[in-house]
Amino acid sequence: MLFDLTDLRLFIFVAELKSLTRAAERMHLSLAAASNRVKELESRFGMRLLYRENKGVMLSPAGETLLAHAQQFMQQLERLKSDMQQYNNGIKGHIRIFANTTAVTEFMPQVLGTFLTAHPQVNVALEERLNHDILRGVQEGTADIGVAAGPVQGQGVEIINFSTDRLVLATSLDHPLAKAGTVSFAETLEYPHIGLHEGSTLQHFLNRVVSDTGEHLNLRIQVRGFDAMCRMVESNVGIGILPQSAGLRHSQSMKLALVELRDPWAVRERSVIVQKLETLPAYARELVEYIRGSQVDASQAK
Repeated sequence: MLFDLTDLRLFIFVAELKSLTRAAERMHLSLAAASNRVKELESRFGMRLLYRENKGVMLSPAGETLLAHAQQFMQQLERLKSDMQQYNNGIKGHIRIFANTTAVTEFMPQVLGTFLTAHPQVNVALEERLNHDILRGVQEGTADIGVAAGPVQGQGVEIINFSTDRLVLATSLDHPLAKAGTVSFAETLEYPHIGLHEGSTLQHFLNRVVSDTGEHLNLRIQVRGFDAMCRMVESNVGIGILPQSAGLRHSQSMKLALVELRDPWAVRERSVIVQKLETLPAYARELVEYIRGSQVDASQAK
């Protein structure tokens, strides 16, 4: 055998910490033992895996390849241990989902509530991630299902569009833009904005849009969700960009004006991402169908 689990864990720590010494400490190995293990790996593969430098170590191209496979292998091992443990707890299935902000806060709670009621022996881990992390998670196998909005392209995955997500501007009723009808995002930049937290997919996207134009986004305050954003907007603290479905829902209980954004990127396709739909367990495929069947275009929302 070319390696064992200790070799793989050690190599992953070396790559993450960029230090053989610190990796050895993390693995409770002597530096000499850790160094010998890496040298043995290089000998077995017949190629250099690390470049040793004054400030630490750097992976060679071959080392980068080994790291990718080592991470996937260890992730699959953890999933195996976790999934087998579920049987001891009476659970027969586990699904890991990476999703964007809108999915996590707006429609996945209802979808999962319905799905889990119908599947009491399945549990779900739902994590909010940025779009590129969602795609990478599915590609690397750390997520079974991804839910994203906007352009998504990647190799080794199936991308299933299931609804349209339109972004709109929310203002207080007496704000200068409240009766504008339509506005461009650029027209909103002269006013203070209410933004989402930095880990939000939507905030990350808007920051990138502003950066690409060379403009500045005046973020007066950042909040954790659309409910808090709308309350700030209603109080005229600032204006906010949010999905139309969220805006319509909150406008039923708050005094808000929703203004259409003219920018082409304001209309985004929502997508489910999986490695290969037909290879998912039956209960995971059924959850994908729940997600696909739960949505209508935001323009049709009431």
